[in-house]
Order: sequence, then C-alpha cells, then structure tokens
Amino acid sequence: MSPLPLAGRRFYFVGIGGAGLSAYANFARALGAEVAGWDARDTIFLEALADVDVDLGGEPFPRAGAEVVVSTAHAGRAEGRSRAEFLAELVSLRRAIVVGGAHGKTTTAAMVAYVLRELGHDPAWIVGGVVPQLGGNAGVGEGWLVVEGDESDRSIALLQPEIAAVTNVELDHHAAYGSEAELASFFEDWLAAAPHAVRGWELEPVSLELGVPGEHNRANAATALAVLALAGVDRAAAERTIASFSGVGRRFELVGERGGVRVIDDYGHNPTEIAATLRTARSLEPHALIAVYQPHVYERTRQLHQELGAALGLADGAIVTDVIEGRDAPLPGVTGKLVLDDVPPSTRRGWAPTIEDASTLALAWARPGDVVVTLGVGEPWQIARDVVEGLAE
Repeated sequence: MSPLPLAGRRFYFVGIGGAGLSAYANFARALGAEVAGWDARDTIFLEALADVDVDLGGEPFPRAGAEVVVSTAHAGRAEGRSRAEFLAELVSLRRAIVVGGAHGKTTTAAMVAYVLRELGHDPAWIVGGVVPQLGGNAGVGEGWLVVEGDESDRSIALLQPEIAAVTNVELDHHAAYGSEAELASFFEDWLAAAPHAVRGWELEPVSLELGVPGEHNRANAATALAVLALAGVDRAAAERTIASFSGVGRRFELVGERGGVRVIDDYGHNPTEIAATLRTARSLEPHALIAVYQPHVYERTRQLHQELGAALGLADGAIVTDVIEGRDAPLPGVTGKLVLDDVPPSTRRGWAPTIEDASTLALAWARPGDVVVTLGVGEPWQIARDVVEGLAE
C-alpha cells in the first residue's frame, strides 16, 4: 500500500465531532487527504482536530469538489457517502482487525492497538475514543489496521477483516434489532465470514494486574489477548504490555480533584455500562457517590428507562438531564424524567434539564470525600469539567 493512498482527495465530514467520524477524519488526513467538516455543536473529539476547518452550528456547507461523508446521526442533512461505506474502504486497504460488541469495544480495540505498537508491530488504528498513550483516536502505521466496528446501524457487516472479534452481546439499539436473539444472529453471521474470530463471552476474564480498574476491563483484556494471539503476538509479551495500558478518554477518566471531591467522566450510557462504572467508583470508597447521567437516544430511553433508573440507584445521589437531541427524533412523553422517576427512592434524586443545571446541582450536592461520576454519550464531559472548575480549593 502506498504510504499516502488518499493523497489528492478532499473530504468533508458531516458530523465530524462524533466519536467515529472524528477518528475517520484524523485517519484520512494521516493518509494524505485534505479534511474539513461540520457538526451541530462543539464536542470533546474536536480537540483532536484543532487545526481542521470545522463549521459549527447551522447546516453543513460542503466545500466545492469535496467528497462528502455523512454520519448516521446526521443522515439526510447532506448528500454523500455513509460513514460506514467510507470505513469499509479504509478497512479494505490492508490487513485488518475489527472489534465489535455491546460493551467494551473501544477499550478492547485500543488495548490491541497499544500492545501492537509497543511491541514494534507498527499498527494503524481507528477507535471511538481518545487514547492518550496512542496520541489520539486514530493513527497510521504499516502493520495491522485495528478498527472499532459499530453494530448500532448494522454497519459493521460492511467490514471484512482478517480477524473479527465481538466482546459481548446485549440489546442496546432497539431501533435496529427486534430482540437480543436477532442481534446475536447478526453478530454470528459476521464472525462466521471472517477467517479468524474471537467471541469474548467464551473467555475467562484475565487475572493479571491491569492499569485500568473494574471487572469489565478484565473481560476486555481477555478478548484483546485472544485477538493478539491470532495476530501472531507472543502471549507472555502481550500480557506484560497490556498491564501498562492506562485507558481511553471518557472511560472512567479522572477529570480532576479539588476540595476533596474527585470527578470522573465515563462514556457508559446503557444499564450494564452504568452499573459497571458505578460499582468501580464505589470501590474508591467515597463518602458519597453522585452520578450525573445524560440520556442519549429517545428510543433507548423509552425502552430502558426502568433499567437505567435501577443502575443509577447504585449511587447515593442521581442527577438526570433531559435527552440530548440529534441521534433520533423526539418521542412524545419521552424525556430524561422517565429515567429519574425509576431511580430507587433510597437514592437522592435530582432533575436537571440542561447540562448547566446538572453542573449547578452537582456542585450543590458535592462534599469533601465524595466522588462525582458523569455518564453518557453526549456532553457529560462538559459537566465534569464545569464541576471541577466550580469546586472550591
């Protein structure tokens, strides 16, 4: 493959501030393309694209002559290729490893890329989170291409890797699948088409000491090590290296500590992920554990508000915002209040429609010795930063 196979091409990414499209944009420019884009609002992922021409707000305005790539969340706002089709082109350029699954796929893919790089295999990677140890959410090397796949819109089916891995199976995208059995069948068909496949749920979580906390990360590491073995990496060397992996941005990320209050931000957005994050936070033995959750996707909120509320009940206090708009159309009667109403009465409950309301309420509740955990896909990272800034020294 040419070191710059996209040289001379120009792209305009609609939804460039998303976890996936920001990585695709970074990867495309590393392969020689000229990149610009649009998003409805500022996001944490745009920090990795500080020198890229990005239109914020209003409507997309593709540059003349640019190839347009449109994210799922903004389908219909501009004419162009789907982000899934673009990713399939990138995967077709070289030997690839693709990791999917309901939970842990970002961390697992990042673990694989990190070990490959540290052991001199010169990988490329495209993952849905910023990995400090890798310098971002995308990078270019001459070895394996490690990619996080997405089942939410079935687009992972377009990817044809040499090694396919699924961390676990749990219904999270009700608009795309009618049942968990349908999702399991979909994943099985995709795995069966790959020359090599890893089914994470068949593996025992690793027992070695890791640099990232939580039982869920022991399961992620088991899947990563199985993938690395298929990629030809010595098991002992992989285990030594994976132990030094320090995590992905917005995955139990310590944003700051002031006035005796620790503030942690996490991407967890469905009941299983929220519960795992809050159990891990509880292991820090806080005086009180305060969870701040921003629901994402109206259909998920409609289907899972009871389970989401129960998961938030693992905290001593739960603050819930309204659903962030943009991924799907609003549904009558579906707001974040549905989730809050299902938080057990033993947990202190707070309604905060906006992220500004949530920051203000979290600051009012927090006391020295407490841990505040912000949760969700959209803008909880901003709540976390605002809380840290607002805490007294």
